[in-house]
Amino acid sequence: MRLPATAAHPPGPAAPDGRRTAPLTPTSPKDTMHDHDTSKRLASYADVLAGELPDSWTSSHLPADAKDDLAELADRIWDLDLVAASLAEHPLQQAAVLSRQDGAQLVLLDRHDERDGFLIAAVAPHALPDEAFRGVPEPNGIALADDPFLSAEQVTGDLLARYDAALAQVRHNALGGGIQPSQPDRVVLTWQPDGSIATATADDRATAVLMAHGFVQDPQSGIYRLSGDDTQAQARALREIGPRLDALGIGTALQHPAGRTAPTTAASVPPVPAGPRTPATRSR
Repeated sequence: MRLPATAAHPPGPAAPDGRRTAPLTPTSPKDTMHDHDTSKRLASYADVLAGELPDSWTSSHLPADAKDDLAELADRIWDLDLVAASLAEHPLQQAAVLSRQDGAQLVLLDRHDERDGFLIAAVAPHALPDEAFRGVPEPNGIALADDPFLSAEQVTGDLLARYDAALAQVRHNALGGGIQPSQPDRVVLTWQPDGSIATATADDRATAVLMAHGFVQDPQSGIYRLSGDDTQAQARALREIGPRLDALGIGTALQHPAGRTAPTTAASVPPVPAGPRTPATRSR
């Protein structure tokens, strides 16, 4: 059986000695470069946007071949409006993830409405029970123009404000209401029944101060805890945290959960050094 004849291609350019190089195969720059250009543009936009948002954000790009990561990310996009409608028609093919130190994440994805720019949405926190999200409005995503500097202002004043409020509420719900959410200018520290102190921070600077003084983040709830195993170390940390936060313009409040027995004050007051002892006189 004869194979069908292949289409003839024009010969390649002449070499210096007059020989012809291999025939050139016609290619479409649009076909070969479109995916690469789109991916590069998304990653670059995300890098600039992360640098313009308040607090400290980093960005990472998920390409089309990261199928498992993209599928897991799509399941966690916290949206029931614009972004959800887009994903229903256009499954996630690539994305850029913006991450903050306290675990908050935003996802940047392509628009499919023939306009320049991107869509951005909040990402729900890992491993919280469904009950924690009950009654909390979704911080639905928004559309961004093709200017990351203007978009940073839009994200800060709209999506990020709603996301931080929703994030604080679901973390609060996950702990059964025992911990009051903090505000950007006020850290609420709550005694726990086991003697530890817990807080849900709302400011990257406050988070850094707490971690420098022994607070450890729970990877599931995002709550920061200071162990009460060593009460002297705990009291020392509390004394040092206050002035450092105050220097940043952030107030502090130490409270007990409603309806729970407060721990003894010995946990928060440094022990008084013992003075010289007088030997007891024994009577015979």
